[in-house]
Amino acid sequence: MPRSSAPIPDVSIILPCAGFGTRFSAPYSKELHSLAPGVTVLDRSLEAVVHLAESGLNVRVVVVFRAHKLDTVSYLARYAETFQMVFVYQDDAFESGLDGAIRSALPMTQGPVALVLPDIVLTGADSAGSLLAALQRIAETGWSVVATEEPDPDALRQVGALAVVEENGVATVRSAAEKPSDPSDFNAFWGMVTATEEQAHRLPDVVSKGADNPLTGAAALMVQGIVNYNTAVG
Repeated sequence: MPRSSAPIPDVSIILPCAGFGTRFSAPYSKELHSLAPGVTVLDRSLEAVVHLAESGLNVRVVVVFRAHKLDTVSYLARYAETFQMVFVYQDDAFESGLDGAIRSALPMTQGPVALVLPDIVLTGADSAGSLLAALQRIAETGWSVVATEEPDPDALRQVGALAVVEENGVATVRSAAEKPSDPSDFNAFWGMVTATEEQAHRLPDVVSKGADNPLTGAAALMVQGIVNYNTAVG
């Protein structure tokens, strides 16, 4: 009998795994770095996505990769029963960086879209449910972020920086910039970004330095911390 078609996803996740990890300087993909027996950085980065599936949502994960990342493709087989997974090569017709990875993935997305980076790990007691909470707030402006406070200007120069303001217990992004040369106006950075289906085409602008960043006005879900595993650690 023919197999039934895959369910229409309630949310799509863009997981860009095509990078070369030059700063990581290890003989394996940085997202496969072991944090504990049987637990990699990639497993930790996907915890909030697993939570979406466990909440009852149909989750499509669009994995962007290149030929040198077949180890990551193989590793993701453990999630075959958790997510609907689609694998796409990063299209060389686009930019080679993160914005190109997003453009490669967007045609395969459906519904609201979340950008989840495989080397970013959320920390804190509320971190697993933060992506679901962020998705529940995108209707307000079309965008939401999972973010953490960051007082160090040098750190903010290397990330997607945010100026987050809080009023009556609700946090909102006042302004945003990718790796700003002058971080003095920023106090936080994002770890995950979510957008409505109608706004998702602007996701590449979130990670493009100098672009008109669409995160201004986005809802912000704050977590205790965000760890970027861009260098090899013990």
